[in-house]
Amino acid sequence: MVDGLRRIFLAAGATAALAGTAAAVTTVAVGGTAAAAPPADRQAELIHRLKHDCGSCHGMTMKGGLGPPLLPAALAAQSDDALVGVILDGVPGTPMPPWRPEVTEDEVRWLVRRLREGVGQ
Repeated sequence: MVDGLRRIFLAAGATAALAGTAAAVTTVAVGGTAAAAPPADRQAELIHRLKHDCGSCHGMTMKGGLGPPLLPAALAAQSDDALVGVILDGVPGTPMPPWRPEVTEDEVRWLVRRLREGVGQ
């Protein structure tokens, strides 16, 4: 699985970091794991950063660029846990950086759910 993710994210790498902290207001099920949903203002910030910061490498419409596409069909073969791991820890030897210092695991799980729904397209 890691080798498969490494191939998918080989060319990935966003240059800007997702910033901020989360204050949980609700809990949603994401990939079988309960994840606290960020407050509305943080959600808006995360979506903005997804579109602009992640979009700088993955394409403004998430169809790919320097990094692979982040469209629902392109992510379908990967588990939420695998995607969360790649986002949080990056992919060594590639431009995909670790985001763990900038976002919480719950925020990343929330973003993965949004990507699976096609947000950012």
